[in-house]
Amino acid sequence: MDSNGLIARNVQRFRNERQMSMGDLAKRANLSKQTLSKIEQGVGNPTVETIDAIAEALDVPLRRLVTEWGTRVFVIRAGEGTWNDKPGAGSTKILDQIYGSGYVRTSIMRLGAVPNADPDELARPADSAGTLVHAYVISGKVRVGPANELADLGVGDFVQFPSDVPWVLTAATAEATVHVVTTMPQVPQFGPLAEDSA
Repeated sequence: MDSNGLIARNVQRFRNERQMSMGDLAKRANLSKQTLSKIEQGVGNPTVETIDAIAEALDVPLRRLVTEWGTRVFVIRAGEGTWNDKPGAGSTKILDQIYGSGYVRTSIMRLGAVPNADPDELARPADSAGTLVHAYVISGKVRVGPANELADLGVGDFVQFPSDVPWVLTAATAEATVHVVTTMPQVPQFGPLAEDSA
């Protein structure tokens, strides 16, 4: 996902809604017009402080500038994107990521069988509390699920399971391809306040 492009769209959207010129916003955010122009073109590399200054000048919470609003057409052609290899875990191509009240990652995974492997050896570490994996098998067969509750799936099968415990996704045939969507709730930055003991 292009985070600079996301910020660019949001800055333009909120600036236009407020009928502010680029010069007005730059002045209110204490930035040069050139810096703001680069941010709106998606070619700048703004710091958190810069984004925060723009959010304050627009009178919106910072999170509104880093959250996708509305719908957009987003196409990745078959030959586009990058496959990332991890030994024992196959290859993953991330298709999209969405931030907001939670986090959503959409991926395609190409898996190769790991002969005679113990499921415990293949277990992936637990994700944050409340995380779910949604997997749809495109080709081949897979073993998938929490390490203590694996399911065998074939082409066209779908599974959803909590991944806040160690979990497994591995090919049960020589090769397999799986469409995986991971959803994570927003993690609070601070724990609950301790009750007053008085």
